[in-house]
Amino acid sequence: MGKDVIIACDFSEAKETFAFLDKFTDKKPFVKIGMELYYAEGPSIVRELKKRGHKIFLDLKLHDIPNTVKKAMRVLSRLDVDICNLHAGGTVAMMEAALEGLTRPDGSRPLLIAVTQLTSTDRETMERELLIEKPIDEVVMHYALNAKKAGLDGVVCSPLESEKVHKICGKNFLTVTPGIRFSGGDTGDQKRVTTPLTAKEFGSDYIVVGRPITAASDPVSAYNRCVEEFTK
Repeated sequence: MGKDVIIACDFSEAKETFAFLDKFTDKKPFVKIGMELYYAEGPSIVRELKKRGHKIFLDLKLHDIPNTVKKAMRVLSRLDVDICNLHAGGTVAMMEAALEGLTRPDGSRPLLIAVTQLTSTDRETMERELLIEKPIDEVVMHYALNAKKAGLDGVVCSPLESEKVHKICGKNFLTVTPGIRFSGGDTGDQKRVTTPLTAKEFGSDYIVVGRPITAASDPVSAYNRCVEEFTK
């Protein structure tokens, strides 16, 4: 897979999702299905979007004991998604178990990536609420190294961290980066954000873009702008 823009389809139901994606007549964009939509519609939404020709990042952020995550990943591997994820904070053992569960009998599997720290988290929050006193950059890099040690394909991180992740984990270790906003746009509840062009310059492999596209007056134009800035 090369660089690509992934649209976060953070909708509450299938009807709304299909109405949005039907606007894209020239290209079937890569889409992210998160917890809200998956919990509302279940596996059927994944199957339907695959039938329609979309690549899918299934963003469920699994985090549990290793055996539970292994069995859950075994189920998700049947959905033929392209990327799925878990929380790196679940330990190396959990990530290794997840990889084992995700791998099909023929050896094939979706890409598996780990969430380091959510882009809504900053250092003050980590220290005050999570009692993590290390600098956020150091925590993210440690989690990335743990994900690589476990055999995962990459991490979800802030675009601001992509370059350093590649330095310590290798250029083939993927960085999938949310927290993307157009210049001058509203950052919402995100704290570590940047533009598509800056994400490209920092070396992000994929950017995940939600409201700047889904809430735009012309979503197709907004998507094309993202693609132009990030991949050209």
